[in-house]
Amino acid sequence: MANYSELMAQAQALMAQAEQARKSELASVVAEIKAKMKQFGITVADLGGAGTKGAAKSKSKAPAKYKGPNGELWAGGPGRKPEWVRAVLASGKNIEDFRI
Repeated sequence: MANYSELMAQAQALMAQAEQARKSELASVVAEIKAKMKQFGITVADLGGAGTKGAAKSKSKAPAKYKGPNGELWAGGPGRKPEWVRAVLASGKNIEDFRI
């Protein structure tokens, strides 16, 4: 039976592998979407994306509460956590150790 540190190493390796697969699939999906947009003459504005009136801003104006091991900043708000935060949590560390 594997011990805790072995299981955590396996989990981290699987998370890295899953992230690589996601990036690979994402690239092909984006290429397909761009091709369809070109084929049908669809613009980002047609989709209600950036550049349209009333579009949501993509970056938070909240001050950073956490600083990652490589200097990354995060406000700690709702939504998807940055990759460095997920890696810290997956390794068993406490995010509060990175509070500014």
